[in-house]
Formats: sequence, structure tokens, C-alpha cells
Amino acid sequence: MGRDIESIEFTREDRRRYREKVKVCLQVLRQLMDEGRFSTGQRTLGVELEIYLTDDHAQVLPVNAEVLDALASPEFQTELAQFNMEFATSPRAVVGDCFTHVEDELRQSLDRANEKARDVDARVIMIGILPTLTDFDVTEQNLSANPRYKALNDAILNARGEDLVIDIAGDENLSAVTNSIVFEAACTSMQLHLQVDPGDFARYWNAAQALSGPLVAVAANSPFFLGKRLHHETRIALFQQAIDTRTEELAEQGVRPRVWFGERWLTDGVFELFEENVRYFPSLLPITESTDPEGMLVDGQLPALEELTLHNGTIYRWNRPVYDIAGGEPHLRIENRVLPAGPTVIDCTANIALYYGLLGGLAEASAPVWEAMSFQAAESNFFEAARYGMGSRLYWPGLGTLPAAELMVRHLLPLARKGLEEWGVDAADIDRYLGTIEQRALSGQNGAAWQIAAHERLLAEGMDRAEAAITLTTRYADLHESGVPVHQWPVVA
Repeated sequence: MGRDIESIEFTREDRRRYREKVKVCLQVLRQLMDEGRFSTGQRTLGVELEIYLTDDHAQVLPVNAEVLDALASPEFQTELAQFNMEFATSPRAVVGDCFTHVEDELRQSLDRANEKARDVDARVIMIGILPTLTDFDVTEQNLSANPRYKALNDAILNARGEDLVIDIAGDENLSAVTNSIVFEAACTSMQLHLQVDPGDFARYWNAAQALSGPLVAVAANSPFFLGKRLHHETRIALFQQAIDTRTEELAEQGVRPRVWFGERWLTDGVFELFEENVRYFPSLLPITESTDPEGMLVDGQLPALEELTLHNGTIYRWNRPVYDIAGGEPHLRIENRVLPAGPTVIDCTANIALYYGLLGGLAEASAPVWEAMSFQAAESNFFEAARYGMGSRLYWPGLGTLPAAELMVRHLLPLARKGLEEWGVDAADIDRYLGTIEQRALSGQNGAAWQIAAHERLLAEGMDRAEAAITLTTRYADLHESGVPVHQWPVVA
């Protein structure tokens, strides 16, 4: 969503005017595409990373305002809850030693954030969901102060017309009812952007969808929530349910959720996604600007399409289209949202390299995988991977259903290597980061697997669940700061 707002009161006229303006923006987007106005030939990556702020006893601290004031940098931004922040890396081309630079920038940003957090007795942790979270932490009192979060909270609850229900069946079961969307703040993720030419968008988006399941399986890092051991990547189910505007009846009717994997491969291009967003989803934040995008286009100016981009930002596709303007030209990006934060900087960077390598390898393949794989199979892979992580069994064309680790090591890592080589990434970068993924897959230990094994060991030593959660999270935080990749973490302290 990303934009500050002044008012959180909307009228019926606001909603009508906004709908009409969104439709105008959609027409202008089509015109920009038809006229070939988009920036092309730029293969640029960008990373956004969300983090937790905790005390030294692994409890969340709602101090993001103080830390952000101390950082005083536009690179760092608020997130939904006062115990979260987000920062971004600089855009850079996918070439040469780009991933080494990403790793260095992530580490430097985390070090800066941690330094300022220490001034208010806090520390920074990268993790999908913090195991020590309690019901008290994920309530509206911890909503960040920016009015846009209050507006989004009210809009989702008003659209739903009743409290939100969280019902996750996993290794254990969780049922909860909440009157705010702050449960969503439990889910901290890493978003990966790639600038894509309009003519290539369908291939790259299809590739991003197809690889999402294997990517989640190898990177899962969110097995606990509210004291329950649920899915290896619980963040997927929790995020979908925590901002679901549908009542039970609407879900039964097949109304689409705002957190959405999608329902079909693209055949035309990015316009299909924006058009679906306008057709299927009512507005949550009907904020209409005074700009005239059609008039701007006639005058030779580039419209920001504010209403369309705001609407798009309230529909949480796991691979989301992005329209933006940079350097005086509009461009398109795919924003991949499936990855959790953490466990370490090198693990994050390895996940990043794997994603871009697979994206290139699949999108540029002579025989596209989506022509031999149903969309429903890709969706099933995604939720299977979220449920079982490295222990999942995934379908792949020509191979059938096989263990996620075997699929990764024997088939997908060579494809990712080829994709990175064809994009001109240095061999040292490829070896370092894909080698990290290979060792993680061979060991079977990603962030989720380590957390589960460590938690079981602590319970076997006689700790109660609350004490085990604190000890687990404290150990995790120390190991994450050490920088040692997660496949090398010892389960025993």
C-alpha cells in the first residue's frame, strides 16, 4: 500500500468516484502499453525485508517509531505493527557480482537498525513468525501510528462485517477470533522485485508462480504461532486469513480472497492481472486524487495512475504486478511475496539468488513448464510446501511427485545455475549462494526444521512450552546474528 493518507472516513460518493477513476486508470494503462511507452531492456532487482523488534527476553517491543526516528533514513519504513520495520535495497541489474552487493547491503542495513534498536534496549530479528508472540501482542494497541494502517484495519473489518476468524490445522490446531488485522503483522517476509518488459511479463509471471512452491519448501521459517506448532510456513495461511474480507458464506460461494495465488496462467500479459483486480475486488481505501491521467497522456506527461496502484496494493497476490515510474519512464515489475524473512543474511541472499536463477531458467526455457503443468498443480505445490516445508512432496512435469529436496538438488538447482549464467552472473556468486541452497536441501535443515527440532529438544529437557519458546527464540536470535547459514546451526546449544 505504502502511501500516507489524511482521512479515514469514506462516503458512498467516495467509493463511486474511486471506482470510476480506477477504470480510467486501467484504460490509460492499456493505452500506455499499446503505444509502447514502457521502459524495456532493464533486468533490475530490488529487495524489501521486514524485521521484528524484540527485547533481550525474546518478547516483542513496540518501538519502531523511536528506532525509525534514530535512523532518520527513507530506506527504513514503518510496518503494520509497532514491533515491525521494513527496509529496502538499492535497485541493481542482475549481472556480475550483484548478489554479493545485495548481501553486503542487507548486512549493513541490519547492523544499522540493530545499532539504533540497542539504544532503546531492543534487538532486530529476521524470522517469518516470532515463536514468543502472544494474543496480547497482536491486538490493535500495537498498530503503527500511521493513519493508513488504522484505515486499512477498519476497511477490512467493515467489508467483512464481523470479526476475523483464524483457523489453522497443522501439527497442532489453532482457532482464534480477532477484531483487528494485527495478526497479519506476525508475518514478516522478504519481497523480491524484478523489472520485466511488457512483452515478457506473462512468461515471467507464470514462471514465478510455478517456482513458488519449491521456493517456499526450501526457505520455510515460520512453524510457530501463538504457542502452537502449525505449518512449516504458517505465514502463508495466517496472512490469508488475517485480512480476509469474506464471510464464511462468501467464501463458500467462491468469492476470491484478497490474499490470492490466482486461478490461471497468463496468456496475454500484465493487463490481465490489473483487469482482474478491478473486476473482482471492491475498493478498501477509496482515495481519489485530483489528477487527470487521460489529460496528462494527451499533454505528453506520464500519469502515476494513483488509484489503480493503490487498489493493486490492497490485493495481496503472492506474485503481484507493479506499475511504477522511474527515470522519466513507466515500467513493470513482478513482486514476489512468498518468502519469509531470515534466518541469516546469507540464507536470505541464497534465497534471492535461487529465485532469480529459477525465474530466468524457467521463463527463458524453450519448453515452458506451465504448458505441461496445470495451474492447480502449481497452487497445490505452493500450499503443500507451506504445510510441510522441506518434507513436502511436489509435482513437477516429467518427474511426477517427488520429495522437495530431491526436486531442488537434482533438477531445479541446475536450472537456476543455467538461468544465472545466461544472465551473466559471476561464477563465484552462483557457487556461493546456490551452494548454500544445495547444502540446506541435502541436510534437510531450513529455518522451520531447525526451530521444530530445537523446540522438541527443549521440551524433552523438561521445559514448559512458554520457557521453550523463549529459549528457542533467544538461541535463534544469537545464531542469526552470527551469520552462520541455517543448515550449519546446531540443534543443541
